[in-house]
Amino acid sequence: MRVGIMGGTFDPIHIGHLLVAEQAREAVGLDQVLFTPAAFPPHKQDKKITPVEHRLRMVQLAIEDHPYFHLSDIELYLPSPSYTVRTLESLRKAEPHAQFYVIIGADMVNDLPNWYKIERILEVSQIVGIRRPDIQIEHLPSWIEERVIWVTDSVELNLSSTYIRERLARGMSIRYLVPDSVYQYIKGYRLYES
Repeated sequence: MRVGIMGGTFDPIHIGHLLVAEQAREAVGLDQVLFTPAAFPPHKQDKKITPVEHRLRMVQLAIEDHPYFHLSDIELYLPSPSYTVRTLESLRKAEPHAQFYVIIGADMVNDLPNWYKIERILEVSQIVGIRRPDIQIEHLPSWIEERVIWVTDSVELNLSSTYIRERLARGMSIRYLVPDSVYQYIKGYRLYES
């Protein structure tokens, strides 16, 4: 089984995340994509993030009608911070015969040499990098580059969770930037209001 791993803070999840996951699934022939919200993102330890229970529920709502997308709460049960290598090791124990593919944007590919235990990540998975015309790919060491599968036929969508939170804080609409079920959840819990 070929399993894509779509990690992230998802604060909130938006259509850009869903498009990237779908493009990777189609391009690489993934049997499923696991969305793994980070309980304690290592790069956001000094930032305020929405409680993981809300982020999990928003992901669940966003993907509930997609037959190949699944939610994993595995990172809730792992030590903090939420490192990709820990997630992969736990998933491998549960699914020893699966092939894992970590789905990330081109900007994150550039940062791979700095990832915690990147050597181990590349031993147990491949990277699916989503190219974007606005991101210049830096020279990567060959031992990393050979483990990256590039998706070049992707829809360019300049959208971020930060942008969505900023719009909400200013009282602006985010309709059509997130699935409607996520929009209703955010409104219902008054998330991201200033």
